[in-house]
Amino acid sequence: MNMQSELYDVTIIGGGPVGLFTALYSGMRELRTKIIESSSHLGGRVLLYPDKMIWDIGGIPIISGADLVKQLIIQANTFQPTIVMEQKIIAILKREDGSFELTAACGKKHLSRTVILAIGKGDPVPKKLELEGAHQYEGSSLHYSVQSLEQFKGRRVLISGGGNSAVDWTNTLEPIAAQVTVVHRREQFIGLEANVARMKSGTVNVMTPYELAAVHGKEAHIRKATVRHIETGEEHSLLVDQLLINHGYKSDLGAVLNWGLTIKEERIAVHSNMATSTPGIFAVGDVACYDNKLKLIAAGFTEGPTALNSAKLYLDPQANTMAAVSTHHAQLLRMTR
Repeated sequence: MNMQSELYDVTIIGGGPVGLFTALYSGMRELRTKIIESSSHLGGRVLLYPDKMIWDIGGIPIISGADLVKQLIIQANTFQPTIVMEQKIIAILKREDGSFELTAACGKKHLSRTVILAIGKGDPVPKKLELEGAHQYEGSSLHYSVQSLEQFKGRRVLISGGGNSAVDWTNTLEPIAAQVTVVHRREQFIGLEANVARMKSGTVNVMTPYELAAVHGKEAHIRKATVRHIETGEEHSLLVDQLLINHGYKSDLGAVLNWGLTIKEERIAVHSNMATSTPGIFAVGDVACYDNKLKLIAAGFTEGPTALNSAKLYLDPQANTMAAVSTHHAQLLRMTR
């Protein structure tokens, strides 16, 4: 058993965008901070779509997921938090002195006075295409995420889905693919209105209400796909080089379900101050559930500071309710001189 005996003020579990920004604010509150990330890289689910363009972060007209993560990592390191990689926390125990003992799957333990959960939706598990023989094309011509735009250049691309990811990838691939077709089971798409309008005004072949009925190919390469009209049953055969499935991800909170926290809608229920049902533990980002939640990265950038302010008051009820704004923050000002 390996005990990381140093006691931190705040331990952030999860190194995605919200966890990284939360680390900056923790430094602004002069709290000793640790980030624990289960994977080998920081950035979270955003890096499932590194080339995807993000438009809805204040002050940044447009930025790729990969570039956003790069900037967030630089920002998170402003106050030099301790960063631990490739350790998945599987248990949290509140000790008699009120501190928390965090146990990783590898056996290492970490001590912290407060904990902020920024674990997203847990381990991302894409909803697979349940069609006969589809699995043989995975990784070559059937994809659940985009790792490189180059593989779609000049190709006939079929996208199945109607959410933000499907709409965004349709718009991203339209100018580089030979042809993009998107099929969705409903007439209405649930992507952002402006992005849906852009998709429909371009050269994309939008087929609704249709679903994938079969894929056909040779060895690892898809050559055709059959799509079926939901209402009439009419089928069409499409020439396809690359198939992108955006049917969403299953939430898998794993061991978190055993931590004694109140779970609602497969997420962790929090109060308006981002506190969970266990005093000293807070949750932010996709994993946090509360009324009227805005499911955007930008919203997570407010939840992190809210949780940090709550953690600071938990540790010191006499503390200021928030940090000085960055333009007046003494330590940040010293860094710029």
